[in-house]
Amino acid sequence: MNKCSYKRFENKIYQCEMEREDMIVKKSYKIEVDCANCANKMEEAAKKTEGVKDAVVNFMALKMNVEFEDDADPKTVMKAVLKNCKKVEDDCEIFF
Repeated sequence: MNKCSYKRFENKIYQCEMEREDMIVKKSYKIEVDCANCANKMEEAAKKTEGVKDAVVNFMALKMNVEFEDDADPKTVMKAVLKNCKKVEDDCEIFF
């Protein structure tokens, strides 16, 4: 999360300094899944995958939002997520 501190002089903003906290990598992926129960299974499988900090599947929007660990490579992790999801729901798909 970025915080911005402004330096003011005579009611004018002269500088904005950004203080960086941990860089959080979050990505959204389009998915294909048949039912809400299957989407829940996919979410749980994704959460258990190494490199995933958190995952949320929205069945109605057919989207999976994934938050990655700090040192994780999203492409490599998502291949593992898809593999784990296929174990619980073999006809699901994640588009990345």
